[in-house]
Amino acid sequence: MSLFGTSSGFGTAGTGVFGNATTESHNPMKDVEVTSPPDDSISCLAFSPPTMPGNFLIGGSWANDVRCWEVQDNGQTVPKAQQMHTGPVLDACWSDDGSKVFTASCDKTAKMWDLNSNQAMQIAQHEGPIKSIHWIKAPNYSCIMTGSWDKTLKFWDTRSPNPMMSLQMPERSYCADVVYPMAVVATADRGLIVYQLENQPSEFRRIDSPLKHQHRCVAIFKDKQNKPTGFALGSIEGRVAIHYINPPNPAKDNFTFKCHRSNGTNTTTPQDIYAVNAISFHPVHGTLSTVGSDGRFSFWDKDARTKLKTSEQLDQAITACCFNHNGNIFAYASSYDWSKGHEGTEASEQEMIRRAMSHLS
Repeated sequence: MSLFGTSSGFGTAGTGVFGNATTESHNPMKDVEVTSPPDDSISCLAFSPPTMPGNFLIGGSWANDVRCWEVQDNGQTVPKAQQMHTGPVLDACWSDDGSKVFTASCDKTAKMWDLNSNQAMQIAQHEGPIKSIHWIKAPNYSCIMTGSWDKTLKFWDTRSPNPMMSLQMPERSYCADVVYPMAVVATADRGLIVYQLENQPSEFRRIDSPLKHQHRCVAIFKDKQNKPTGFALGSIEGRVAIHYINPPNPAKDNFTFKCHRSNGTNTTTPQDIYAVNAISFHPVHGTLSTVGSDGRFSFWDKDARTKLKTSEQLDQAITACCFNHNGNIFAYASSYDWSKGHEGTEASEQEMIRRAMSHLS
């Protein structure tokens, strides 16, 4: 059976299974806007794994849905399918073979979306909203890892309604990342926990946060042998920490840098400081992207400790980002992130800017 089952009619130019595309909106870099974006703020983006032919992008939103688009070589997008939760979708990921998508929601459930049959079924349950979801492919097991605001990290065999393992955390899960055999979870109250996943998951180390403000996003990076060796951690205070797990010289190798701030100084002109909403590492070069509430994305070289490029400013925050498997497409989502409180929703609703875009690297 072909991907997404046998049903067809996923849409023609300008319209599709999701209905009509929104009107043209502010796009200073003339990047390719995704056809039929969600109807509310976009919380997560993820490209299909290299095992799949072509490029497929999934995006979860506060409209309770997860959508899938095919991204063609020229950057144009074709809506393919969507699935629903009964609450906002906070995170989504792919299985390693690309046949399934896993989604985590404020409705306290996680679902497995089988793309061949285009059917979704519940595979996990928490006592609070599920903030993160990751697929783990180990030599001796495969499972889903879910982090929740109920202060637990759970591991699920998708064939069983009960978790394989449940680990208590000191606080709510705010963000997480997995690159086997390593997982890292950043929690409320600036908690940081590293887990090792070999044989069976277990807590490896708790780390004092290198950042002084609330954690917002985390991404694991690899060494030249393609093994996970550390992580980048972003906070609401326009700052990113680069942290190695076992550095030769911790004081020298670990560092933080400021980003997503206005050019003002703290003396005459106050400096506006924005949250770092997402971090993504380039799969080939190891450089990283950051996106923020200031409506910009930036690319950085952590080894040379330099900024490579900053985008033009969009009129909305950027809430999510990701690279495709070979790093030649960068996707980002422009939508309101509540960084300006309820007042900011008025402009957001007037503009109806909730879109995902692809930037050809």
